[in-house]
Amino acid sequence: MGKADNMLAILWLLKSRRRMTAKQLSDELEIHIRTVYRCIDGLCISGVPIVSETGRDGGYYIPDSVKLEPLFFDVDEQKALLQAAAFAREASYPDGEALERAVSKIKRYTNPQQLERLERQETSLEVIHPSSDPSLMSALALIENGIELQSSIEIEYRSGYDGPSNERTIDPYGLVHWKSKWYTVGYCRLRGEIRSFRVDRMSRIRLKDAVFERPPHFSAREFLLGSLLPGTDAEQQDQMISVLVQGTPQALDDLCRHWLLGHALVERTADRALFKLDEQRLYTHTPYYLLSFGGKIRVLEPEELKAHMIDITSSLLDYYRS
Repeated sequence: MGKADNMLAILWLLKSRRRMTAKQLSDELEIHIRTVYRCIDGLCISGVPIVSETGRDGGYYIPDSVKLEPLFFDVDEQKALLQAAAFAREASYPDGEALERAVSKIKRYTNPQQLERLERQETSLEVIHPSSDPSLMSALALIENGIELQSSIEIEYRSGYDGPSNERTIDPYGLVHWKSKWYTVGYCRLRGEIRSFRVDRMSRIRLKDAVFERPPHFSAREFLLGSLLPGTDAEQQDQMISVLVQGTPQALDDLCRHWLLGHALVERTADRALFKLDEQRLYTHTPYYLLSFGGKIRVLEPEELKAHMIDITSSLLDYYRS
């Protein structure tokens, strides 16, 4: 048995037998007595109030005042956990081995009929994500370790697709899975501010001796979204550019569900949608996304965006003709 199974077995033996010595526990479970001591220490660290008494009638016991209720999952909860595990696997979840052990335990304590139903429910929902680089798993595990220990990490980071690599030291505050990519959000010692870093652009990750204190109530998710989405304060809104698009209802529906344009939507009718975007996003990512709709949509305003899309289309035409 693994350590977790041994700890659970010791826990229930102490509750059922009232008092047992380390030797009795060792004999009962057929494990080394040093393993018993380690498991007892682990249970105490996790909060179980195990009392140790020495002497002829001594041993370990759990006070009667402590109530240990078994943790059971009903049918719907079991299904939800197994299907949630499918999402985690496809997202390159860093604790994959622990996840598989947890799923195995859920299945282990079921009868044959329940197991058949669970396996049928587990395969009724499938998740498709782009295949991930296997090295990403070890990188995520190292970063997660840094977050847990509040230990700074040193990385080689590549900016953009063809950008140069440079050495960074960051204090990792959290991990975010966004649009099939993993991001680390933390304090960058080089830039002197909180930033987000794509994990697939990191290499040579190692923990440092330096420790940090994570800001209270900090949300890596909110920071990342805040850096991607348009600003909401009055000054930023005044600098936004209005974008009026005409198209078929189905095309506009897809347009308005886009992660950026959905947040920038101001007004929508059956065949038109009005957005407000900052200049940087308007002339970088947005034109390429709009071009993917072909003749299903038409940009009515501003004229500068229409001209920019013409330039992009002409450049692509010249490139492929050459």
